[in-house]
Amino acid sequence: MRDLIERRRGLGIVAIGLAIFTLIAIIPGIGMWTIVDAGHVGVVTNFGAVSRVVNPGLVLKIPFIEGVYAMETRTQKEQVEALAASKDLQKVTSTIALNFHLRGERAVDVYQNIGEDYTSRIIDPTMQEAFKSTTSKFTASDLIGKREDVKQIAFTELRDRLGKYNVVVDDFSIVNFAFSQEFNVAIEQKTIAEQNKEKSQIEAQTAVIQAQGQADAQKTLKNSGGLSPEYLQFLAIQKWDGKMPNATNGVPFIQIPTR
Repeated sequence: MRDLIERRRGLGIVAIGLAIFTLIAIIPGIGMWTIVDAGHVGVVTNFGAVSRVVNPGLVLKIPFIEGVYAMETRTQKEQVEALAASKDLQKVTSTIALNFHLRGERAVDVYQNIGEDYTSRIIDPTMQEAFKSTTSKFTASDLIGKREDVKQIAFTELRDRLGKYNVVVDDFSIVNFAFSQEFNVAIEQKTIAEQNKEKSQIEAQTAVIQAQGQADAQKTLKNSGGLSPEYLQFLAIQKWDGKMPNATNGVPFIQIPTR
């Protein structure tokens, strides 16, 4: 009799264990708890209405009534292709990138007013608008030469615009600028023209220096009444082709000091 009681007690313990195991196994299925990963906050809804925000970890909830939606609060990166126009109406194509994070304590507001897909609803359009607004303040040439200024203006505008939606802007970068083929050709031609102009200015300055030197030499000749050694040396330098002569009929090309 005692053995029968002990056997039944053992079976009861096993049954209780199986019941607990079964309950643990089916709890997730019926939605009694969930886990919010690190770097996220959980927005708990009650029949669709937002009720509270929970921190990462194990979250208990009422099955079939409450839902938990995880929203990332870590820094994220969004990169888009942007098309705009410069101040001088040149077409500008660029790849721009934004680092941002969600203000965790205001996740409820973001979820209620924008939704889980706030990146496509708010961030992408704002990036496009801020880039267009910024590039319109600069000529195409200035966009290249003042790239850091362009970046800072766009960063400030994005920070102000997205801050209203509880999105914190960490950094903004312009990956590249691209212009039309016509503009690239015009820039190349302008560069060549500037190089030619600089070369012409150097040649003109050289001609002035040579003319001044010749005038000074002639003045010296006139004042001395003959061909001075200095003037003869000046004339020789003017005619010299840069090569040392093999022979000079005993007359040195340039007088070399003997001591």
